[in-house]
Amino acid sequence: MIRLLLASALAIAGATTVAQQTPAPLAFRIDEGRNINAFLRQGPVAAHLLLRSGDDPRILVAFPAGDSGTGLWFEKTATPVTWRLDQAPTPYASGKLHGVRAVASVDAAELRFRQAVLSSVRVLRDYEALGKAPAEILAAGKAGTWARDRLDGAPGYALSVAGLRGTTIQGDRVKAGPDGRITLAITAATGETPLTPLAGPALLNGHAGSDARAQNALQFLSYREKYLAGSWRFDTYFGRDTLMSLRLLMPVLQPGAVEAGLGAVLARLAANGEVAHEEDIGEFAVLRNMREGRGRIATPIYDYAMVDDDFMLAPVASAWLLGRGAPTAATFLNSRDATGRAQGDRLVANFAWVVKRTAAFAASPAVDRLIGLKGDRLTGQWRDSEEGLGRGRYPYDVNAVWVPTALDAIAAIDRTGLLKSFGTPAQRATIGKAGAQAAAWHRAAPPLFTVTIPADRAAQAVRDYAGKVGVPAQDALAALGRAPVTFNALSLQADGAAVPVLHSDDGFALLFTDPDAAALDRSLTAMMRPFPAGLMTPVGLLVANPAFAAPDVQARFGASAYHGTVVWSWQQAVLAAGLNRQIARTDLPADIRARAVAARTQLWRAIQSAGEVRTSELWSWAYRDGGYRVAPFGAQSGDADESNAAQLWSTVFLALRPPAS
Repeated sequence: MIRLLLASALAIAGATTVAQQTPAPLAFRIDEGRNINAFLRQGPVAAHLLLRSGDDPRILVAFPAGDSGTGLWFEKTATPVTWRLDQAPTPYASGKLHGVRAVASVDAAELRFRQAVLSSVRVLRDYEALGKAPAEILAAGKAGTWARDRLDGAPGYALSVAGLRGTTIQGDRVKAGPDGRITLAITAATGETPLTPLAGPALLNGHAGSDARAQNALQFLSYREKYLAGSWRFDTYFGRDTLMSLRLLMPVLQPGAVEAGLGAVLARLAANGEVAHEEDIGEFAVLRNMREGRGRIATPIYDYAMVDDDFMLAPVASAWLLGRGAPTAATFLNSRDATGRAQGDRLVANFAWVVKRTAAFAASPAVDRLIGLKGDRLTGQWRDSEEGLGRGRYPYDVNAVWVPTALDAIAAIDRTGLLKSFGTPAQRATIGKAGAQAAAWHRAAPPLFTVTIPADRAAQAVRDYAGKVGVPAQDALAALGRAPVTFNALSLQADGAAVPVLHSDDGFALLFTDPDAAALDRSLTAMMRPFPAGLMTPVGLLVANPAFAAPDVQARFGASAYHGTVVWSWQQAVLAAGLNRQIARTDLPADIRARAVAARTQLWRAIQSAGEVRTSELWSWAYRDGGYRVAPFGAQSGDADESNAAQLWSTVFLALRPPAS
C-alpha cells in the first residue's frame, strides 16, 4: 500500500528541541573493495563521491538533499582499472546548485563514456542494477558536461568531467595524458533543498564510543528532518532502519536526536497508523506522480508495504518514553507537527492499529491468523530481497518477537496514563486490550516456528553442505553432538510448513523479550555453533544458514546473496545488545547465564575481526589458505548488490562495549 501525504506534514516538532548551531565541516574517506568513498558535509553541501574501480568503472556523487545524485558509467574495459583520488571533494556552488569538486585519476590509456544519469538516487540505483533509466531523465552531454532541470522545472542537476595533465576528451572518448593516466576534474551538483545536519554535541552524548569512522558515518547520515539509511544507495528515510538504530543508539544519543528520529517516523504514518517503510521524494516522486496520472508534481509518496516496522514503533517509543525520555515524555507527546496534530495522537493511531491487527490470532491462534506478507509479495521485513525469507509467508521475527513485544510496550505505556488525552475514546479502548493479547501471542506464536531435525540427518546435512560451499565440517559436526537439532524457522509457508533456514533473528528475541531458560538455550545453541552447523564464523555472525534446507533453497542463500550466508553488522549489534540484556537478568539458571556470557565473548571476537568493513552495510567471506577471509560485498561480479560504505544501523556499536577480558 502506497499513499501520498502533504509535504508540510514532515515538519517535525520534536526536532526543534535540538540546539541550533552550525556544525563543523565533516570530511572523511572509506575505501572498501573496489570503491573509494569520499564524504563531505559543509554548509549547504552534503555529498558522497564514489569512484568504482575494476572493469566496469564509474564516478558517482550522491546527495542527501532530495535523495539526488549524478553518475557517470564508462564502457567495460578489457582489463581492470584502478582509481586514485588526487584531490578530496571541496564545496561548490553555482546559482541554485550546490555540490562538490574533486580530482581523480585512473590507470587507463582510454575510457569511453557509456551513460551519464542525473536524477534521484533511486534512478541511479536502478540504472546500476538494470542498465536502464527513464527516457525523460537522460540528458545529452557535450564534451564531458551534462546538466538539466528536474522534470517539474525545479532546479536540477549538473555533472562535468574535465581533462587535466594532458587528458583529452573527444566525443565519448577520454584519453590519458603523457603520464599514461587519465586525470579528471569532477564537478557534481544538485538543486534539491539541503537538509539540516545533526552533529557533534547535538547528536551524541559523552557516553558514545570513540570510533571515529562510526561517528563520521553516523553524522553524515543524521539530520533534523530524518536519519538516512545508508550511502550511497539509501540516502533517505527508511522506517525500520530509523527505529532499530534509535533503539540501539538510544543510550548515547542526545534527547533531541532521539525525538527527531521518532518524529520523522510519526510524521510519515499512514492515516490508519501504519509505519512508512520508505519514501519517494525529489525527482523519483515526480516520476511516480507522472506515471500515476497526477502530473509533474514532487509530492512525496510513502511505501507501507513492509509489515515488521509497524510493530517496531511501540517498543522503541516505550524504551524512550518510559526510560531516559520519561522526564520530557509528556512534552514530546503534546508537541505538534506542521499540520497541528499532536505526536501523542499519531502514536495512539499506530497503537490502536497494532491491537486491531493482532486481535484475530489472540482470540483463536492459528497459522492463517499470523501476520503475513502483503498480497503476493515475497518481502515484508528486514530481509527485503526476493529470496530473503526463503519464499515463506509468515516471518519468524514479526510473529514470534515484534507482535508480542509491541503489545507489551503498548500495555506498559497505557498503564502510565501518558496516553489518556490522545486519540479517540474508541482508540483508547482498543489499546486497553493490548496486555491480554500479548499473553496470547507470547504463548501461541513462537511454538509454530520450532524445527527439530534428527541428529543423524542433521550431521549428514552439515557434511553435504560443507562440501558444497568448500568449508571444513569437523568443528561444526563436533558442535552438533548426538541430540536432535532444534531451532526457529526463518518463516512459515502459507500452509504452515517451516522454511528450515537457521537465522540471526533470534537476536531480536534476546533484545526485546525474556525467553525462558529452555528457549534461550535453544537460540544460543543454534546460533553460536560454528558454520555450517550454526551461524558463527571467525569473520562474523552470518544472518542465514540453509544447511538443513532443500538444495534449491541452499542455492538461493549463498555468500553472494544479499540476505544469504553473509554478515550484516547491525545483526551482530542486535545480538550483542540482546546478550547484555539476558546476562543482566536475575532469573536465569547459572548454567544458562554462563552460556550467554560465553556466547558474548565468542561474538565479540568475531565482531572485532571485521576491521575496515565495520561501518559497512554487510560483507561476505571467502575460505582460502585454511581460514575465513572478509570479502567486501559487491566486490565480486556475482554479488547480488553493492554494500553501502556508510550504513546507519552499522554505527550502533557506538553504544556498545566489548566485555572486559
